Amino acid sequence: MLADNELREVDAIIVGYGGRKSALIAIMQDIQSKYRYLPEEVLLYLAKRLDLSEAKVYSVATFYENFSLEPKGENLIKVCDGTACHVKHSIPILNAIRNSLKLPDGVNTTDDGLFTVETVACLGACGLSPVITINDRVHAAMTPDSAVALLDGLRAEG
Repeated sequence: MLADNELREVDAIIVGYGGRKSALIAIMQDIQSKYRYLPEEVLLYLAKRLDLSEAKVYSVATFYENFSLEPKGENLIKVCDGTACHVKHSIPILNAIRNSLKLPDGVNTTDDGLFTVETVACLGACGLSPVITINDRVHAAMTPDSAVALLDGLRAEG
């Protein structure tokens, strides 16, 4: 159940788009920015407020790769595994990051909620490969050691 203050915040987002059904994607983007994912109870509330079926709202949430139904960490790390990055050994970088964060197989977010690690098909920076992004900031010509050093720096800032 959503708390009253959360309902007001979600309502403010909806009202900011005039409560229009056609603004569903933009509303969901703003909600995801607030929560770092799309909580189920918020999606149900959104469907009711916009007079849309729950199936419609969930179909949008699951169709677009940008949306997540699972909580993400404060720091989102994307490891490119496109052709150029893969050829230049992106998988050892991914493994070093996952090992440094002590993430078991099948788990992408640290228990403390500070980091989420994802692989992506392409970050569009092939000439800089291998590439990772941390919170949408591009880091080029990565190695396993340089990736772990970036993580250590983030932890120190913590």
